[in-house]
Amino acid sequence: MPPFEGLASPPYSSESNIVTIDVGGQLFQTTKQTLALAGPDSLFGRISDSSSRHSVPFVDRDPDLFSVLLSLLRTGNLPSKAKAFDVQDLIFESRFYGVDSLLVNSVSNPSQFEAFNLEKSMVLPLNGRDSPSVIASTPFGSLHVAHGSKITSFDWSLRKKKTILTQFTAVDSMLAISPSVVAAGATDFSGLQILDLENGLVKHSLNWENVTRSSSTVQAIGSSPELLFVSFESGRRNSNSIMVYDLNTLSPVTEIGHCEIYGAELNSAIPSTKLSWVQGRSLLMASGSHSGPSGVSGDIKFWDIRSGNVVWELKESVDCFSDVTVSDDLSAMFKVGVNSGEVFFSDLRNLGAENPWVCLGDKRRTFINGKKEGVGCKIESHGSQVFCSKGGDIELWSEVAMSSKKRSEEDGLEERVFRKNLMGKVKDMGGNKITNLGFGGNKMFVTRKDQQNVEVWQSSSRGF
Repeated sequence: MPPFEGLASPPYSSESNIVTIDVGGQLFQTTKQTLALAGPDSLFGRISDSSSRHSVPFVDRDPDLFSVLLSLLRTGNLPSKAKAFDVQDLIFESRFYGVDSLLVNSVSNPSQFEAFNLEKSMVLPLNGRDSPSVIASTPFGSLHVAHGSKITSFDWSLRKKKTILTQFTAVDSMLAISPSVVAAGATDFSGLQILDLENGLVKHSLNWENVTRSSSTVQAIGSSPELLFVSFESGRRNSNSIMVYDLNTLSPVTEIGHCEIYGAELNSAIPSTKLSWVQGRSLLMASGSHSGPSGVSGDIKFWDIRSGNVVWELKESVDCFSDVTVSDDLSAMFKVGVNSGEVFFSDLRNLGAENPWVCLGDKRRTFINGKKEGVGCKIESHGSQVFCSKGGDIELWSEVAMSSKKRSEEDGLEERVFRKNLMGKVKDMGGNKITNLGFGGNKMFVTRKDQQNVEVWQSSSRGF
């Protein structure tokens, strides 16, 4: 039997814009324009094209599920009643009608991420006894988790998973290139591997050699829409570099920041352990820190890839960053101090200042030395919010809109105010120390020390 059949006695004229559809014995009415939103190759589109016939199309499917997908066509969002259905049922039904891409966009839409209304929606268990070392998410909400020598993948619905065994003892860096392909590296294994997670294959291996031809390990991975950035360090730890590759062909484009360490100049070439692309400024932020007898020192550089030059650099030693992030939406850089554990902010328009940092937390703790309260803290930006993990909880920082902004006498820039979420911490997360923070679609992913799972947090008013 074809997916739908024509019945006699149509309730509309051939010129009418109203379309009546019989789904499982229940009649639905909509417009040709609404059905056309599904695209010409979908079943909805074919029903719209055939609506000039003197018949009511019949579809032998579940009318309740059809109602949800029709609402999706009408508004672009799933109705609240969708929560009553299993997501897998909606996936199968959306594939039958040819609107699965619309369902993915609706469920994983980043605009539906409500930072002030996050609740733990599910826990994703992992195989084996290893805790997650790194997570990599995609804009569509799918997730890849490295734990021990394994990588487990979850699709956008977070229901389907597949685990592959890698050549690494443990994965330290990982970046999602596509829903089924990741770039992965380790600090104790030579080279970067491009892994096909669907088939469990190594598609490519990328390596960097210094003047002594020694092997190199991966310290960080980043990307722009067109380029792949990889921070390498030689096996002898006496040189490092950032290689730039074409993201499509994986052929080398250029090399930046090649440093050689001579003698006791240990801090002269700290390898970059975090790479972040600033799309609005076409700059690459590279940061790295080192713990020595005199404390923690670090280096933050903004690279112009086209010229290969550093446009701004900041060396830190007083309250060096435990972690640092940059936000395109906020045009700002944020760090958590390794000594104080406090959050600091720097306006990207003021990068030329000698000390651009403004403490957002308790300024009295800014210069406390020796305690290192920020060790292990993570800080990440997502949209217009900044999330900072401290122990087992997360602080949420947002910019406050000011009716009249004062200008600083030093730089002439308008004063900006950031405030910690009045709820204090995101739903008082509690539990073991947080080891990873990630964001994909409208979800936040959290991993904790000594736990073999991933927590999924999303708005209580969204999703399933």
